Amino acid sequence: MIPPPFESTVGTRLERGLTELGIDVDDEQSRRLLGLLALLHKWNRAYNLTAIRTPDEMVARHLLDSAAVLPFVQGPTLLDVGSGPGLPGLVLAILRPDLAVTLLDSNGKKVRFQRQAVLELGLTNVTPVQARVEAFEGRFDQVISRAFASLGDFIGLTGHLLAPGGKWLAMKGPAVEDELAGLPEDVVPVARHALTVPFDVGSRLLVLLERRGATQAHP
Repeated sequence: MIPPPFESTVGTRLERGLTELGIDVDDEQSRRLLGLLALLHKWNRAYNLTAIRTPDEMVARHLLDSAAVLPFVQGPTLLDVGSGPGLPGLVLAILRPDLAVTLLDSNGKKVRFQRQAVLELGLTNVTPVQARVEAFEGRFDQVISRAFASLGDFIGLTGHLLAPGGKWLAMKGPAVEDELAGLPEDVVPVARHALTVPFDVGSRLLVLLERRGATQAHP
């Protein structure tokens, strides 16, 4: 599954990056992460799933960027909204086999990729779904997005999907400060974490949000 021309160099880069993030993986998790990368690289040439083209870039901008939020993911159920080719959800599912991850996207070719990745990687804790977020039903302990929409739209579109006492996790860039002003009155940010992604010079922030009063109701 892993193309020999870049297996060793990309594997070393991934291993270094995970070490910098303080994430330990076993051989099976490493194999699955590299397998996901290989699939993404292969499919991207035909289906244009992502603007990131080279395996080295994909390690930083996709795998490690997704892995950087791992310390803040609790579950046990996680919804990845606007998941695209399954990021960050597939990476988090590989790193945390105890998570029940649902990948939600309306784009057919991206969901087909998700399903193929789940099949080839042997992931039993991931459910890909093709649907518009407004029409989807369910309740999840955490709802995460990676560049899905503005913060206000993210909260507004997914409010019916967050379980009582649950949290939204929004992976954002530096413009998030402006977006915080557009939050609904009953939603408050409870934490902001600057993320340092190995090999990536961009700025990344994770914002955790919840409904007002949720912490008091669910300590």
